[in-house]
Amino acid sequence: QVQLVESGGGSVQAGGSLRLSCAASGRTFSRSAMGWFRQAPGKEREFVAAISWSGGRKTYADSVKGRFTISRDNAKNMVYLQMNSLKPEDTAVYYCAARFSYDSSWSPSGNREYDYWGQGTQVTVSS
Repeated sequence: QVQLVESGGGSVQAGGSLRLSCAASGRTFSRSAMGWFRQAPGKEREFVAAISWSGGRKTYADSVKGRFTISRDNAKNMVYLQMNSLKPEDTAVYYCAARFSYDSSWSPSGNREYDYWGQGTQVTVSS
């Protein structure tokens, strides 16, 4: 079982930066692939970034490549999403997700590939 709590959301102007954090509890965190997803009003939840439990593999949505960076600290049970050069279209509720895996290089991008989800944190980018 993994419990996830996101923080770090807020309101920024276009071009600004935010760093989202996801605090995880549970014994399987260090062997869990972690992902960030987002959902804007009236839209489906979409993939943003994922990182394997080893940290060796990272996957990004095309829309955030070069602007967002996912990282993790297994010693602290934390996952981060550094978001730079934010755009109004990045406005959404951002969710952290986890999935236990035996594969140290697995970083899935599908909603259905994750078992545990946080409650979300709002990010609003104004133009």
